[in-house]
Amino acid sequence: MSDPKFKRILLKLSGEVLMGEGGLAIDPAVTARVAGEIADARAAGYELCVVVGGGNIFRGLSAAAKGIERATADYMGMLATVMNALAVQNALEQIGVDTRVQSAIPMQSVCEPFIRRRAERHLEKGRVVIFAAGVGSPFFTTDSGAALRAAEMKCDALFKGTSVDGVYDADPKKVPTAKRFETVAYSTVLAQDLKVMDASAIALCRDNNIPIVVFNIREHGNLAAVLRGEGVSTVVQAQGE
Repeated sequence: MSDPKFKRILLKLSGEVLMGEGGLAIDPAVTARVAGEIADARAAGYELCVVVGGGNIFRGLSAAAKGIERATADYMGMLATVMNALAVQNALEQIGVDTRVQSAIPMQSVCEPFIRRRAERHLEKGRVVIFAAGVGSPFFTTDSGAALRAAEMKCDALFKGTSVDGVYDADPKKVPTAKRFETVAYSTVLAQDLKVMDASAIALCRDNNIPIVVFNIREHGNLAAVLRGEGVSTVVQAQGE
C-alpha cells in the first residue's frame, strides 16, 4: 500500500479491543498499549480523533433482542462508550498526551459536550479528541457515529482498528481460503455485505469521499506502520481510485 499522506484521521476502535485475557471489560494494560499506538501516531504529526465502541461493556442490539426496549438498550450502550472513552483518555494522559472527551449526550461533570468548532480547535492545538456516546440518538451504531464525526471534522480518512488485517471476501477465521482485498470499492462492500461497517456508515463515508482503512490494531506498532504506508491493511474507497 502506498503512502496516502493523510493528515487528520479518525480512529474507530471496537470496545472489545480494550478487553484483556482475564475477562476484564477494560484491561488497564491493554488500554495502555492502545494508547501507546495512538501516541505514536500523534508524535508522527497526525491529528487524531478517536471513537471507541461499547461492546466490551454492553451491546444495545443484543440486549434489545433479549427483551430490553431498543431505544433504552441503545442509550445504555452509549453510556458504555463514555466509560471506554474515559479509560482511553486516562491511559493517554498517563503517557503525556493531552486529550479531550466530547460526548453526544451532555454530561458536564464528566466531559465536554460535542461542539464541532471546539473539537476542531483542540485538534489544531495538538490534542487527541475522543468522541463518545455515538450520535446521541438510538438506532445508530458507533460505526455510524464514527463516520459522522469523520465527516464533520473533515478527516482525510477513517481508520478502523480490528482483530483482522483487512477486508476479506469471507470470514478468515472460518474460511481458511478467504482472500484479502488491497483495495475495495464502497459499492462492492455494500453489494456483497462484507461486514466492514454498517451500511449507513459506509454510505456516509462514500458520500463524503472518506477512505476507510481497515487494519489490525492488536499488532504492536501497526497503526503507525499503516499510516506510513508500510503495514498490511485494506482501503475502502471510490471505485477506480
